[in-house]
Amino acid sequence: NPTRAESAFARARTEQEKIVLEQPDYAQAVGVLGVINAGLGRKEDAIREGQRACELLPVSKDALEGSDLVANLALIYAWTGEKRRAIEQLAKAAQIPGNLSYGLLKLHPQWDSLRGDPQFEKIVASLVPRN
Repeated sequence: NPTRAESAFARARTEQEKIVLEQPDYAQAVGVLGVINAGLGRKEDAIREGQRACELLPVSKDALEGSDLVANLALIYAWTGEKRRAIEQLAKAAQIPGNLSYGLLKLHPQWDSLRGDPQFEKIVASLVPRN
């Protein structure tokens, strides 16, 4: 239901903006605001916030949280129609130990816009659990 989704994103944005205003260098909060803005179709804001989150807490400073922020940036790119950039970030995140997983990419509908792309499918295949 697009109307309900937009309403939920708008409410979430209001709350998330408060957090970011209070803690402008809190990378995870900035990244979540970026995802929310992507859901609202606010492409430029979303990309700027996703990139800023990655700058605030790069993988070199915190591999686990940093890789989550890279995956969030990939999601922002995917939701804003920047498929090539989304796949570039996913490829990067897939090389870092973190929360990105085969099951998440294979099954979660948030990645539907990338399905069928050979590069995306290659990343998914690279995350298949090995025995």
